[in-house]
Amino acid sequence: MKPNFELAGKIALVTGATHGLGMAMAKALAHQGATLVVNGHTPEKMTAALESYASEGITAHGYLFDVSDAKAVNEFISKIEKEVGDIDILVNNAGMIKRVPALEMDPEEFRQVVDLDLVSPFIVAQRVAKTMVKNQQGKIINICSMMSELGRNTVSAYAAAKGGLKMLTRNLATEWAKYNIQVNGIGPGYFATEQTAPIRVDGHPFNDFIVNRTPAGRWGDPDDLGGTVVFLASEASNFVNGQIIYVDGGILATIGKPAGEK
Repeated sequence: MKPNFELAGKIALVTGATHGLGMAMAKALAHQGATLVVNGHTPEKMTAALESYASEGITAHGYLFDVSDAKAVNEFISKIEKEVGDIDILVNNAGMIKRVPALEMDPEEFRQVVDLDLVSPFIVAQRVAKTMVKNQQGKIINICSMMSELGRNTVSAYAAAKGGLKMLTRNLATEWAKYNIQVNGIGPGYFATEQTAPIRVDGHPFNDFIVNRTPAGRWGDPDDLGGTVVFLASEASNFVNGQIIYVDGGILATIGKPAGEK
């Protein structure tokens, strides 16, 4: 038996896919044959993103809507189903982080992070799953984080949301597996993106920390997520339910090493 990683004939919606890791995962799905639907929030980023996809021969369908707004989600998912087709693969990637010490964080800021990072994946998954149940098949992939397992200074809201997303993933898998819907998650480690470029320089304390803390000895490349997202989106994962796969170079597998240890 050969595992089937082909996605031809499948329609994939990736939220927050106008840049960064969302775009990298979206491209991986498209290169395996999926018809790509991209969600974003700003026209300028969407225009640039569609040009980037086109430069690699990918025809992406772009839709601007707020994934934390249940009314907008219902409206636009219905529109996507009408204009492109039923969604077979959902990647809940849209998210945000606010780095504020817990003693200083305004409750409204906390709610804003939780709404986007935890509530919106539920809203989008619920709407998409209604059609998946009708079709008796579907793949939902929630983008979690190492903060689904670990704490870190100044990210209490993000860690709370991502920890909740891990458990939401498991609960949705529990409820929807009987409909042949697989719900799983990916927990990225530290990746080389535009956002991390300023600190990914030799001698920067955080860069040195990540390189030394990661058994693989490097930052992740966005393309490193491609294999995992394709696996979870494909028939190869048809009996995988409620799992979080951490793509972190081994960080969560070790307590690290003392300074100076080879």
